[in-house]
Formats: sequence, C-alpha cells, structure tokens
Amino acid sequence: MIKLTRLNGHPIAINPDLVKFADSTPDTTLTLVTGERLIVMEALDVVVAEVTKWRAHVLRVAWPDNSHAAQASAGQTPHTPEAPHPHSALHTLDHDS
Repeated sequence: MIKLTRLNGHPIAINPDLVKFADSTPDTTLTLVTGERLIVMEALDVVVAEVTKWRAHVLRVAWPDNSHAAQASAGQTPHTPEAPHPHSALHTLDHDS
C-alpha cells in the first residue's frame, strides 16, 4: 500500500495494483480498475515515485536473494555452479552393477 493525502487533508492508503492510470488535470487524479476516481494532494511525479518504490519493495520481499538479477543488471554474468549431467547418475549405476 502507498500512503497519499486526499484533498481534505485526510490520509489514504491505496493498493497500487488497483490503479489503472493517474493524471494531473490540474489535481492528481487516480482512476482505479473499479472505475472509482480519487483526487490526491501529491503531485503526479510523487505518486509515480511512491508506486515505483512500493513495487521495488514487493520484489525484494518476493525474491530476497536477487544477487543474480543485480549482477545481470550491472552487466555482469552471474556465476552459477555447474549442474551434473542428467545421465551421470545412470552412468554411475551402470558401472556399479
């Protein structure tokens, strides 16, 4: 949830997954997937930054060990241990019998 402020000064928490789009005409208006419209005091750029920050948090919680993703975004090739050949267990069994 992101915390924003209604025009009357009351805080409101919004699930960003329900925001269909936001525009600034001139007040920042959020249109939800339900068709409901909310007008908030925050500027459009602030709303976008809050949603971006929230989504990044959700991804960090969902994938806490994202070292591979961080390396890939930095242009590095992540090191992954080499997996054994899929038939190596069968080969070993053949020699053991």
